Amino acid sequence: MQSLRIKLAVGVAVLGVAGVATAAIAHDRSRMDAFLTGYQEPPAISTGANGSFKAQINRGEDEIRYSLVYNGPFNPGATTPTAVTQAHIHIGQLSINGGISVWLCGTANVQPAPTVPKPPDCPAPGVPVTGTLTPDHVVGPGGQGIQAGEFAELVRALRAGVAYANVHTTTHPGGEIRGQISDDRGRDH
Repeated sequence: MQSLRIKLAVGVAVLGVAGVATAAIAHDRSRMDAFLTGYQEPPAISTGANGSFKAQINRGEDEIRYSLVYNGPFNPGATTPTAVTQAHIHIGQLSINGGISVWLCGTANVQPAPTVPKPPDCPAPGVPVTGTLTPDHVVGPGGQGIQAGEFAELVRALRAGVAYANVHTTTHPGGEIRGQISDDRGRDH
């Protein structure tokens, strides 16, 4: 009888641990995402383009692995071809423009300062761009309280929901598609 009680107690303990682990995974604040559209740009931009951004902050909170994919057509009514020139994470709440914090991709003509690691080249629409961000990638924005290299401040801004992914094009140099980055707690994108 006592053996049955011990087995029952062990079983309950295992289920309890599994339940806590499941709850922790369900509220994983290390995974972030955003859906990018022209309607999130201030002012809103009517474009055929969209995109998605996914990121994961590592346990040590000193790296962010990301994937960005955008799809065209960018500015479908343009008389000249529109090309992606750069993409970033900016610090700014929904519908407010903010400064660049990190580069996600660039082109031969559009790059961060030479003191910052070169981001991946911006690919053709539909091709994912991936990378890993570290403190060396953080460029600011100093005017918003984040100095170069202050990775912990970038992570705080991401978790607070005041960062967005933005894709800039030749037709819309200020940004053609944008998405507010959020974690799995269900904040509006």
